[in-house]
Amino acid sequence: MRYTTSLNRNFQFRRMYRSAKSKADKYLVLYYRKNRGTENHLGITVSKKVGTAVVRNRIRRLIKENYRINEEKVIKGYDFVIVARSKAAEADFYQIRSSLLSLLSSCDLEKK
Repeated sequence: MRYTTSLNRNFQFRRMYRSAKSKADKYLVLYYRKNRGTENHLGITVSKKVGTAVVRNRIRRLIKENYRINEEKVIKGYDFVIVARSKAAEADFYQIRSSLLSLLSSCDLEKK
């Protein structure tokens, strides 16, 4: 990902859950918050409730790839945490893509 770095520390995730705005749909929950930089930060969370490690990693890869493909469409200067819901275990690539894009556009985070 060219314009995005990862959130990987627990305090970063906790700060996002506490102070960020959120939107949700059937497959994903998107937490977003403006940061002071010029690049985005992305964190992905998939709970053990979703499935086995194989399923969780598959969902994580699908979310990451969909974000990477659509990264050019996302406004820069935001922190994101994407949480997969249990229905995401049954979703395919295109359902995750439409879910992610609809959440980004409903939050006005997509470039026009």
